[in-house]
Amino acid sequence: MTRSRLLIFFLVAAFAALLTVLILVPTRGSFLIATLALLAGLVSGLLLKGRRSSFGISNLQTENDQTVGVSAELLDATINEMREGLLIIDHEMRVLASNKAARNLLSNVDDRIDLRRLTELTRNPAIYDAFLDALHGQERAGVKVETYNQGRQVFDLRVAPLRSSNGKGTQGAVGVFFDITRLERLEVIRQEFLSNVSHELRTPLTSIIALAETLEAGALNDAENNRRFLSIIQKNATRMHRLIDDILELSAIEAGNVKVHPETIQLRALVEDVIGTLSSAAALRKVALRNDVSPEARIFADPHRLMQMLTNLVDNGIKFNREGGQVVISFDHGVRDRVHVEDTGEGIPAHHLDRLFERFYRVDRARSRELGGTGLGLAIVKHLARAHGGEVTVESRFGEGTKFTVEFGATASGRANGAVRNPRFQ
Repeated sequence: MTRSRLLIFFLVAAFAALLTVLILVPTRGSFLIATLALLAGLVSGLLLKGRRSSFGISNLQTENDQTVGVSAELLDATINEMREGLLIIDHEMRVLASNKAARNLLSNVDDRIDLRRLTELTRNPAIYDAFLDALHGQERAGVKVETYNQGRQVFDLRVAPLRSSNGKGTQGAVGVFFDITRLERLEVIRQEFLSNVSHELRTPLTSIIALAETLEAGALNDAENNRRFLSIIQKNATRMHRLIDDILELSAIEAGNVKVHPETIQLRALVEDVIGTLSSAAALRKVALRNDVSPEARIFADPHRLMQMLTNLVDNGIKFNREGGQVVISFDHGVRDRVHVEDTGEGIPAHHLDRLFERFYRVDRARSRELGGTGLGLAIVKHLARAHGGEVTVESRFGEGTKFTVEFGATASGRANGAVRNPRFQ
């Protein structure tokens, strides 16, 4: 539009020059002069227009080059920051483009991989077959790819053909690798959880059904056994109730629906409450409970959740202790406060320690069920400790005993010197 206006302007100027010459110089030579003036005006206008056009094109080209450069850098940065791996190949299976995530999941790759054949970069048949099918015009989705370059990783690969401009045949293929390692791990955990829950519920439920059928068949009138059968039914029903409560509790904690409300409390009084709750169970197994927490000890924690953690740990110390043994609760104050629960039981073999806090994991399954354990207590302790900004650890020597340590967050130590807010633990 600007160029058209400029040309019209110079044409009008030249025509005006012609009229001026004809009016001011009315002679025969005036027409020649006017014509020369018109030609001079046109040439000047075209030259000026050309210079301005050249200047405009030059500026436009410079701006386009800068825009293209910025766009290319932005696109490159965006693609390389993607979590998904991106790989584009041509019809000869040579790599045309890739991003950082794709290069990381391929083996034998040090730097750029452009123009290298796919077979040079990976020996994974799932990747090769998916891209080969795409070159034949078939889109592939849901291809499971496993790599072991940085530990085991699992990817969901989707490959689509790149059609030629005339729509006949393919020029190449583009593949996107979605990292589903965490999703697969969660799926395995979910399946194990369902399997464990089913197994844990099936055992007491089978016992209850069998005994109920026995009583119905005539044992109800058996004075010697009917009460024993009813006692077993009650014991298994209680176990199922406890298991369901622990499952719901753990699920709520893992989902983040359980909030801790920490406050400065006197630890010794809380430990005394725990000991009082479990004293009967300890007396039955002839295990002594000892509170080595000093009266001045303060800790910044949720009293209800701390009592829940200590109850689980002390109860475990009682169940898996030896006759005449003891369970000792102690406290260390420092940058991170630590509460210790140590028993003199049989200890735990070293190869079990790494998995001890997993759901339903038991060192001795038969004994744990016999003692009424659900296999979820330590998992609950682990998550509650983390909710306090801390962690729980275990040390054990087989045949000597086990020591659990609940470590609280650094902020807990700084606030534990304040006044006690809960009158129950004053």
